[in-house]
Amino acid sequence: MTFIFTRRNPEPAMRRAGDGRQEPPEDEGRRGVENAVMFGFFVVLVAAGIWLLGTMADIRKVQDCAAQGRRNCATVEVPERAQ
Repeated sequence: MTFIFTRRNPEPAMRRAGDGRQEPPEDEGRRGVENAVMFGFFVVLVAAGIWLLGTMADIRKVQDCAAQGRRNCATVEVPERAQ
């Protein structure tokens, strides 16, 4: 039984130039788009986290008020009547 061992290039996207140095792949133009998409996702994630923390703080205040036995803890918004 004979085994053939082949050595694989750890960076298959890189190709060798004639003088032995490696050249980057030709599709690097998409990297900027991918970075912009990831940055947008990060901004949305941070904004959602800040909104969630604010909402949780408001709910905690109402629950603390109710736990103390006070009345009128929650704010009730009443629309103005047209005359």
